[in-house]
Amino acid sequence: MSKVFGRETRQSIALVLNGARRSGWCEPRTLLSDFLRHELGVTGTHVGCEHGVCGACTVRVDGVAARSCLMLAVQAQGRRIDTVEGLQDGERLGDLQQAFHRHFALQCGFCTAGILMSCADFLERVPDPSEAQVREMLSGHLCRCTGYAPIIAAVLDVAAQRRVKRQAPEVVHV
Repeated sequence: MSKVFGRETRQSIALVLNGARRSGWCEPRTLLSDFLRHELGVTGTHVGCEHGVCGACTVRVDGVAARSCLMLAVQAQGRRIDTVEGLQDGERLGDLQQAFHRHFALQCGFCTAGILMSCADFLERVPDPSEAQVREMLSGHLCRCTGYAPIIAAVLDVAAQRRVKRQAPEVVHV
């Protein structure tokens, strides 16, 4: 559905955002990053370079990491979009967020949301990564504060914790 406002035509966009149905209005040229921040009020997604280079705007679209500054909001119609806000487990930080805190893997925090979203995607695809694989994944992100070492440590820590959980015998209560 679209509406005309003066000389602008605005589109209605309905999507599933972090598991909840949401909708809003935008011009056809609106970037997904701007739609999330300005129309839906989800401000964890940051906009850095607006060219897909820095990775700060990374979200997951239908479960796959994507740069929201390279995608139009109208392309998200009917799709599942996950942002850093969706990594929380209720009121608790998710395991990746906790590991970033534990390993001091963030400083200014501007790039952190995008890196967390790429890490979430990466660990689902590569549950037992090597340090080299983590470094390769992070090569798509620019962070000027951490030197990447604490981020790598946090990702490897989460992978190890998840591996232990996968290998633990299931306890059955009778």
